[in-house]
Amino acid sequence: MRMRRKKNLVPRMEACGQWLIRDPKAQRGHWRELMPGAKELRLELGCGKGRFTCQTAAADPDVLFIAVERVPDAMVMAMEKARSLALTNVFFVDADAADLPEFFAPDEVDLIYINFCDPWPPKRHAKRRLTHRDFLLRYRQVLRDGGEIHFKTDNVGLFAFSVTEFPFGGFTPTQVTHDLHKDGICGIMTDYEEKFHNQGTKINRCVAVKTELPPQPAAPEQPDGAEENDAPDQEA
Repeated sequence: MRMRRKKNLVPRMEACGQWLIRDPKAQRGHWRELMPGAKELRLELGCGKGRFTCQTAAADPDVLFIAVERVPDAMVMAMEKARSLALTNVFFVDADAADLPEFFAPDEVDLIYINFCDPWPPKRHAKRRLTHRDFLLRYRQVLRDGGEIHFKTDNVGLFAFSVTEFPFGGFTPTQVTHDLHKDGICGIMTDYEEKFHNQGTKINRCVAVKTELPPQPAAPEQPDGAEENDAPDQEA
């Protein structure tokens, strides 16, 4: 579902200007200067309205969070949450995940969150999925050795595709679960995650650890990614 354009977007963005990184390329290699002493630098790809972003940042005040979102109408709501919580360890970038190597230096990032990204159901659109190997090869450029991707989705097809795809990007899937909240709420939920969980939809999650990049064989036949269980365009 596409978010409706907000008529008052510009003044709302300006009111949250201290949380917005207007020139992320200029920060390349210097992100930790925003928060000297930060024990980690973590990215979230597709932060949407920012519930997960801000609650996670509030829970880990010693960690520097950079939230990447390409829909300004969603991102402004996330920045307003950060402002209401007076967070000083989270900043926002209006950009595309494909451009991460332009914004972050090699080994600069410790962890990447990908929550409920667009599953791009048709097989012909597989390269648009944020867990496709083309994206994974970009992520590994900025992730330190042993760095992690934490991935969650309600979409069974996308999850099967992703777990199969991670090794081709040089990531080892671990902590793979098809029912994250089976024994009670586990971790901080996104808005969509809570909605799906309340509807009885199981949440899939895994951690993918950066390891050696294997030789790149021809792509195998993959599951067709998104059964008819729609997921949002961006996390919210």
